[in-house]
Amino acid sequence: MKKQASDGVVIVKKYANRRLYNTETSSYITLDHLAAMIRAGRDFKVVDAKTDEDITHNVLTQIIMEEESRGETMLPVNFLRQLISMYGDSMQAMVPGYLEASMDSFRRNQEQFKSAVEGAFANTPFADMAKRNLAMFEAATQGFQAAAPAPAPTPAAPAVSKDAEMAALKAELAALKDKIEKLGE
Repeated sequence: MKKQASDGVVIVKKYANRRLYNTETSSYITLDHLAAMIRAGRDFKVVDAKTDEDITHNVLTQIIMEEESRGETMLPVNFLRQLISMYGDSMQAMVPGYLEASMDSFRRNQEQFKSAVEGAFANTPFADMAKRNLAMFEAATQGFQAAAPAPAPTPAAPAVSKDAEMAALKAELAALKDKIEKLGE
């Protein structure tokens, strides 16, 4: 019997033998399948087959651990240390909201960043290199895009000159670069 939550969320059952069962397709799946579902924009909820307890958070953390162990890590060691140090801290309750808002902001700015990079290198010898780097950047952020809902449309902004827009994007790019360098320290 296929089981799916009323809001379109696929229910995945995790059994004591650690096997995952997709109730939508009536088949056993792996963590890699769940990661692919996230990248495809599919929403799912993982429940313990015996207790019906929601264990989605634990399974998502497992997926991150699997992805990180494959070589190309996304989470810098210093960031992980800082995150771990926040457990038990008086600010712990604020961290999830802050991280979620930061990632939402990052996703919103991703398209602007892509346009700025493409525009900055158009018709130059660096155009092909920029396109390859952009493809790698998009691949690295694809998991985050699919995991969260699309941002609400913003009202149309007044027309801004291309030069002013480019200057603003370059300043924003420089600020992001500084933040990345600080995270890497």
